[in-house]
Amino acid sequence: MRPRQSKSTFPPMVAVTARSSVLKISELSACTGLTPHTLRFYEKHGLIQASSRSDSGYRYYNTSDIKRVEFVKAARSIGFSLEDIGMLLSIRLDKRSHTCQEVTDITQAKLKEVSAKITELQSMQRTLEILLDSCCGGPESATHCSIMEALDAGTVRDTNAHTHKRKAS
Repeated sequence: MRPRQSKSTFPPMVAVTARSSVLKISELSACTGLTPHTLRFYEKHGLIQASSRSDSGYRYYNTSDIKRVEFVKAARSIGFSLEDIGMLLSIRLDKRSHTCQEVTDITQAKLKEVSAKITELQSMQRTLEILLDSCCGGPESATHCSIMEALDAGTVRDTNAHTHKRKAS
């Protein structure tokens, strides 16, 4: 059974905020796609904050809070760390006192980090391909499996020495 689709043509955030000037955390969760747990986590780390709380402790978020959550979500989706996001949020709050260079520096550092991770992943990929090429992958016992031998010996980076080759298909 498919979930019922809303007949509203407005995006979820607009539809919810049009009906109410403040949202509870469950409503904020529904319109941003973030779980209440994630929202509380961001709050704990100072990235977001409810604009008010009820006497019973319910968090209430206004339109400005929603935009801040969306900013945090967008920044996380491209890999910025919580620390990076904190710096970007401080710039966002006082753009006149900051420069584009500051934002560029944060973004450049993230790009450098991502590039290094890609290089690392490509190296892991090559190693896995070498391991797979070194093993016959047949139905026989794994007693002399070259992949297991390389892992046991701690030599997964030097798998060319193994003679147990994959059978040609």
